[in-house]
Amino acid sequence: MSDKPEFTLRTATEDDVPGVARVLSRAFFDDPLFVWLFPDPHTRMAKSARWWAAQAGFSFIPAGSVTVAVSGDERPVVRGAAVWVPPGASLPSGRGLLRTAPHTLGLFPVSRLPELAAFMADVQKAAPEEPHWYLECLAVDPVKQGSGIGSALLRSGLVRADIDRVPVYLETTEPSNLIFYERFGFKACGGVAEEGRPAFHGLIRAPGD
Repeated sequence: MSDKPEFTLRTATEDDVPGVARVLSRAFFDDPLFVWLFPDPHTRMAKSARWWAAQAGFSFIPAGSVTVAVSGDERPVVRGAAVWVPPGASLPSGRGLLRTAPHTLGLFPVSRLPELAAFMADVQKAAPEEPHWYLECLAVDPVKQGSGIGSALLRSGLVRADIDRVPVYLETTEPSNLIFYERFGFKACGGVAEEGRPAFHGLIRAPGD
């Protein structure tokens, strides 16, 4: 019996953009946020894949902020991804924002843009003011749920934050995720619930917790 792990972690490259987009769009298909963003289930997968491909290709991966879990040797397959933003930074920003906008704004009717902007503003206002690592998103391909990929991706970022001696902050719009993050020392730190929009929960973990 081989002790070789079923997956390895590494920093994502441009070649991983399709795999990262595939995993994120599959993992977040039923997430309340993406159900709200793309209500039609028949087009949601394609639209969310386009959204994530733009974010990953023009912003996340060029910034070096994506850790992926891959399996296979000759033809590695992305099975999970975590997007981390270091203290004091934001994604997308600057050039990345300009490059993603043409590929993402067209996914929504113009009439929805004000409510989308209001939601994002509330998300940003809820973040702690103190320096922190921000977990933008963490996802595992549904076919690999329960294989330890999510825990491994999360731990890799928590170790880095502990070295920096700063907290880690995240939001989730999926209540079932709360138990998972609480196991790693995260505690509730607010959130926003507005009628007609998905409620999001803020969670924070102190260094060393």
